[in-house]
Amino acid sequence: MKYEPVIGLEIHVQMDTETKMFCSCPVEFGNEPNTNVCPVCLGMPGSLPVINKRAIEYAIRASLALNCKVHEKSIFARKNYFYPDLPKGYQISQYEMPLATDGYIEIEGNKKVRIRRLHIEEDAGKNIHEGDKSFVDLNRAGTPLMEIVTEPDIRSAEEARIFLETLRNIMRYTGVSKADMEKGQLRCDINVSVKHVDSEEFGTRVEIKNVNSFRFVQKAIEYEVERQISIIESGGKVEQETRTFDPSTGKTYTMRRKEEAEDYRYFPDPDLLPLIVKREWIEEISKNMPELPHQRFERLMKEYGLGEYEAKVLTNIKELGDFFEEALKSYNEPKGIVNWLINDLQGLLKDKGIPIEESPVKPEHLGELVKLIKEGTISSKIGKEVIKDMVETGKSPSIIVEEKGLKQIADESAIEGIVKEVLEKFPAEVERFKNGEEKLIGFFVGQVMKATKGKANPKIVNSLIRKLTGVS
Repeated sequence: MKYEPVIGLEIHVQMDTETKMFCSCPVEFGNEPNTNVCPVCLGMPGSLPVINKRAIEYAIRASLALNCKVHEKSIFARKNYFYPDLPKGYQISQYEMPLATDGYIEIEGNKKVRIRRLHIEEDAGKNIHEGDKSFVDLNRAGTPLMEIVTEPDIRSAEEARIFLETLRNIMRYTGVSKADMEKGQLRCDINVSVKHVDSEEFGTRVEIKNVNSFRFVQKAIEYEVERQISIIESGGKVEQETRTFDPSTGKTYTMRRKEEAEDYRYFPDPDLLPLIVKREWIEEISKNMPELPHQRFERLMKEYGLGEYEAKVLTNIKELGDFFEEALKSYNEPKGIVNWLINDLQGLLKDKGIPIEESPVKPEHLGELVKLIKEGTISSKIGKEVIKDMVETGKSPSIIVEEKGLKQIADESAIEGIVKEVLEKFPAEVERFKNGEEKLIGFFVGQVMKATKGKANPKIVNSLIRKLTGVS
């Protein structure tokens, strides 16, 4: 506990636009390599960039959601470096005058992590390495990106993970990005140093490039903090450098010495005028902002009477919350629907690797299932079997109940005969029940439900047992 990590993050978020940042090529994941390209994103001589207005709108929306100040004037610059996947030999980005600055995100524990800046840039292509060969796919080159840079306010690997999960949720709620790390739509560079807990001076910063999962971010930070502490404790000096994280070993490795800003030779892009955003447009975007995660969390508890845990689960996965509210339109029973959604449907889908947005069970069908249970058409036990069939077939619960003859037996005279048979079968238990062993009611109900394959109405069963045994 002598040392404390100091962590800052640089997050690249792909914007969910239909076309690229400076040309009309489509942004589509998974297409054949080098098919979504044109002279502009290939960096052909004489081709000129044209700014994507929708990307600017999305970046403003994200900036407002991150409590940033949006500047009416920002400048696109050329960041000069060469990689095989950067065909122009420079990246169009923003440097001295970014779109937005001075924001923050509140994370769990009422902690604010400050946002230094949000700027717009274009993505590079992708290198694919197979054996001793490397291939370049430029489909991604030119995709609109936001780079979000935090202040070094994060003090643990867990805090970093929570921050990224919170940020991803905000991006999804605002509709600016799906922020899917597996598809490279959200990537993270980590700046880590350690300092003595009683010192105000930060240690030497090391950057870890392109970590692509929340778990790996946490693991990379944990390893790097231990590595730096070990160097300091042994009398060595931490070198400023760029490192990479290998998930298979859980370790970071040196890539290159750390570049400084001057190494990139930034200068204003001569092909692009300064970006002027009118205050009226910013205000219009602000007025039409969608509901943000913390707002939904509060509303779910206030409007539907949900507990903190339920509201948090529905908020953390936007699509799950959307499913819940859509199901309520067919049957307004919040508690019942949230229980069946979180405790049953979500688990069944997870076992099959199906995300909620691709669920074969429609929201209105979940509402219908809860209604059948609430109205006594089927029991909760039968409901668990029905929802499994719903996931397998995509059929409505009413059709499944009808096809399999699962309707609950609510005819008292029909149930009474079965109850009598059960009581006659267990005379000793009946006597004990009459003598005050109240817990045996559960045993008798279970026997009747077993005999009726779960179809008898439990309330009627309970009532008949007491009536026929004379136990009130």
